[in-house]
Amino acid sequence: MAGTNRRAPARGKRAAPRGTATSSRSSAPKRRFFDYPRSGYEGLHRWLPSWRFTVGTILAIGFLGAGAVVAAYASTTIPNQADDTRSQTTTVYYANNPDGSPGPVMGTFAAQKRTIVEYETLPEYVGQSVAAAEDKTFFTNNSGISITGMGRALINNLRGGPTQGGSTLTQQYVERYYVDKTTTDYVGKFKETLLAIKIARVESKTEIMERYLNTIYFGRDSYGIQAAAQAYFGVDAAALTREQAAVLAGIIPSPNNWDPAKAPDKALARWNIVLDSMEEEGWLTAAERAPMVFPPTIEYKRSDAMGGPVGYLLEKVRNELNDEPLAFSDDEINRRGLKVVTTIQQPLQVAAQEHVAAFRAGSLPEQDGAVPFERTRVSLTSVDPKDGAIVAMYGGADFLVDQRSTTTYDKIQAGSTFKPFTLIAALQQGVPLTTRFDGHSPQTFGDWKVPNFGGGQFGTIDLVEATAQSVNTVYAQLNLQIGPELTAKVAADAGIKTPVDTNRANVLGTDAVRPLDVAGAYATIASGGVRIDPYMVRSVSYDDGKVAYEHKDPTERPFAADVIADTTYAMTQVVEKGSGEDWIKPLGRPIAGKTGTSNDNKSAWFVGFTPNIVTEVSLSQVGEDNKSLETIQPFGRPKQVTGGTWPAFLWQSYMKEVFAQPQYSEVLQFPARANVGKKPSPSATVPTETVAPTEEPTVEAPTEIAVPSGLEGKLEGDATASVVNAGLVVNVVVEPSDTVTTGRVIRVDPRGGTLLAPGGSVTLVVSSGPKPVPTQEPVPTPEPTQPPEPAPEPTQ
Repeated sequence: MAGTNRRAPARGKRAAPRGTATSSRSSAPKRRFFDYPRSGYEGLHRWLPSWRFTVGTILAIGFLGAGAVVAAYASTTIPNQADDTRSQTTTVYYANNPDGSPGPVMGTFAAQKRTIVEYETLPEYVGQSVAAAEDKTFFTNNSGISITGMGRALINNLRGGPTQGGSTLTQQYVERYYVDKTTTDYVGKFKETLLAIKIARVESKTEIMERYLNTIYFGRDSYGIQAAAQAYFGVDAAALTREQAAVLAGIIPSPNNWDPAKAPDKALARWNIVLDSMEEEGWLTAAERAPMVFPPTIEYKRSDAMGGPVGYLLEKVRNELNDEPLAFSDDEINRRGLKVVTTIQQPLQVAAQEHVAAFRAGSLPEQDGAVPFERTRVSLTSVDPKDGAIVAMYGGADFLVDQRSTTTYDKIQAGSTFKPFTLIAALQQGVPLTTRFDGHSPQTFGDWKVPNFGGGQFGTIDLVEATAQSVNTVYAQLNLQIGPELTAKVAADAGIKTPVDTNRANVLGTDAVRPLDVAGAYATIASGGVRIDPYMVRSVSYDDGKVAYEHKDPTERPFAADVIADTTYAMTQVVEKGSGEDWIKPLGRPIAGKTGTSNDNKSAWFVGFTPNIVTEVSLSQVGEDNKSLETIQPFGRPKQVTGGTWPAFLWQSYMKEVFAQPQYSEVLQFPARANVGKKPSPSATVPTETVAPTEEPTVEAPTEIAVPSGLEGKLEGDATASVVNAGLVVNVVVEPSDTVTTGRVIRVDPRGGTLLAPGGSVTLVVSSGPKPVPTQEPVPTPEPTQPPEPAPEPTQ
């Protein structure tokens, strides 16, 4: 009402009870013990606690929290120091015995190389360097903790940033010296914080720094400052210079990654950070800093436990423990007392080592004393195609002399070991084994001239014969037809981890590969098309018996079983009548494989398999610089070292002993040839089952068959399937064409509709692409737009 003088009560004020005078106290309602929602208020203020209640609550919680912290601190007791002898050695075993019991011990990762030194014997700058690197407040912080550091780390972690600890040197000391394990949860960190506060009150700075320096891991299998000084600089800790002390202090957070020998740039950056901090704290003057230079470290030599061929196995085990999914740090490997069961079968490993040693000495049967050149390198690896288990691996004679494993480190040209990858790609595209190509030598494809090994001449042959004899000219045509990018893809899908170029010569093995990868890729073929990645660590257990890791069988299938069955059949012919016949066929069992020899004979391979074991043997030779590759120096009867000579010889000698083992003595058969090619067979994504063919009803064979019409312009695989389905034999000839796309039929001879007797031959002339443009006179060679392709390797 516009004319009224009545006013509503102010917001938030107490409202007088209706019918009662606001000044009357005697009629006010009785207060409740817990007055909430608040009586006498209206609106939002009924639900807001009073400031007295809020302050009281905060104080109460604060007093309770403080009391809890005081009680926790009072109940915190300093534990016994973590005796270094309690650090348990990690033990590595050979593969389990057939009864499931652990195999013999292969080796150990010793806990700690440590010599305790007293802090008083060390130069003052040793402790100052460590404080500068880890906690500049160490000598002045009497609480043992950093509230600001922990708060900053907590906020960062809650925001999802990189995990930070915010620990002082005293807290790190508590974790290493008393707790003896890395704590990541907040409850554990809180307990460590209380312990650090108590330690800071009862132990002197000298005691803490001395024990810290004698406890921490510095890399190079060294625990404590004395072992580190010896490992990095070959001096006692008491003789460390300022520069050397700053190097050791700088790498403490990640010693294996920041070792100057591995990461000189990172080590230098950390060294400068330490010296800058020392200068800021007044522990180093600018005049002292100015002339300092980064000190050289000595070469790291591992302990004798890594000596001999077994060192390469232990190094492979350590690498797998370091990698995902295990991701154990070196410190954990050395201290946690792990039980590691490998896949290495000791009898096979002994056989591998003994056969290579005898081969180098010229004493194997039928070797007739021929001795390989001293710089010739040998790899020998056996893999189980069921799951990729490495059952034997020879990486070298002595790991302490040469830490480059020939199986896992060396990269050498693959040679003709790549031809099966092109064959798989062709079969996937519907090109059958019966496809025939011109095998004469040499042949020119544009500006690419391809010879066969030794100038070998072949007529029109199918892909089985071309595989058996390793005919370069045929496989060059096949690679051009399907596209070299498919060869590269199949190689990668099979397990080749080094980069594979898509140049047209990749079918001839121009890329450098690691022998272990080749063994894995061939294991993928031997498995029937399941992707196989070689591994050595089968299981890991903690010292309490709890299993930390068990390898899982592979399930990925990049290749269809029928494609692999035809590939395997062609590879058996390498042994039965091809480049592996002389040495491998006498073993008298189904074996598939492939020889390989690179350009200029810089590498030579034989990789062979049965359904239950794959073995690769490679030879290569380093130059006088111990890095570059050179032609393998011939020895013995062969005038040159090729895949069919000494690699095949060593393979059969070793495999004789393997086949004598009970688990490999049974003669196993490969799947039957599937005759892929009636239609394209793409990569399989799920396992396939081989179904036995049903018996076709007997029908009367036709007396004459018409050549299918309309084949011109079709893809070669489709045209081939039409001819084969009609009951005729295909003969494929490749020639250039400016009008017909590569891989498509130019013409058919005899032409469509012509009547032939059953089994008659039909020639498909397939395009290899445009003809090279002729030049009227010599012209300067233009600069190449990409690296020149290496000449093709020999076939054997």
